[in-house]
Amino acid sequence: MNVLDKDNLQPYHNSEKYDYIQENYKADLPLILDYAQRIKPDHIIELACGTGRLTIPVAREGYDMTGVDLHQGMLDRAKEKAEAVGLQVDWIQQDCTKLSLQRSASLIFMTGNSFQHFLTNDMQDQLLLSVKQHLHADGYFIFNTRNPLLHDLADVDEYTGSYTDSSGRRVVEENREVYDPITQVQDCLQVRRTFDGETEVETEEISIRIRFTFPLELERMLKQHGYDVEEVYGGWDHEPLRKESIELVVVARRKKADEREA
Repeated sequence: MNVLDKDNLQPYHNSEKYDYIQENYKADLPLILDYAQRIKPDHIIELACGTGRLTIPVAREGYDMTGVDLHQGMLDRAKEKAEAVGLQVDWIQQDCTKLSLQRSASLIFMTGNSFQHFLTNDMQDQLLLSVKQHLHADGYFIFNTRNPLLHDLADVDEYTGSYTDSSGRRVVEENREVYDPITQVQDCLQVRRTFDGETEVETEEISIRIRFTFPLELERMLKQHGYDVEEVYGGWDHEPLRKESIELVVVARRKKADEREA
């Protein structure tokens, strides 16, 4: 399909639980702020902003912010958090492949590997076109995506993790991931078991599909849609891209309207 599949948003239905798990991750914030300081944007848009994990700290630095997400529950949680600290942010529920915002920006960013939710070539194309229509000439689009390391994707991956939730209960997550090299899409199934002491009190199954895109594929795609690729980092610490890098952090810049391909 040509728009984001709302059935692929299952991990985000419980915004408070998502917030508890993700809120303290801030490895991506310094690079976003670094580019904001360089660009000095009049306005910044975060796509797939979720519960405002980055939108709010960027706004706290004095930037005029808009946060966009497909999931209204995540936006409601983000608005609640922003209002609690006295920040004014525009929270807008839209599909990122069909943006129709009242304002454009000098900087648009999308983190959390959200680019991988765009499962087909058409969806990726529509996203890049939609973003470009809301970028000023010479504006920046920064996003990340997992690096498709074939030795990791070749086999079915099964692993288990655990954490303590906000109620003090132990949560065990059993994961199974299967990659299709033809579609470049990975099907991920997670069984989440919650324990009160030794008693299992809740079981939840969560599934999601994510698309992997190779570095040269990304570069060609961006150039085709009128972007210059200024940097592709191997992580949020500005480290160079290496063959063993687990993610790609892309800094793309919209070409000026009067520029022509050489």
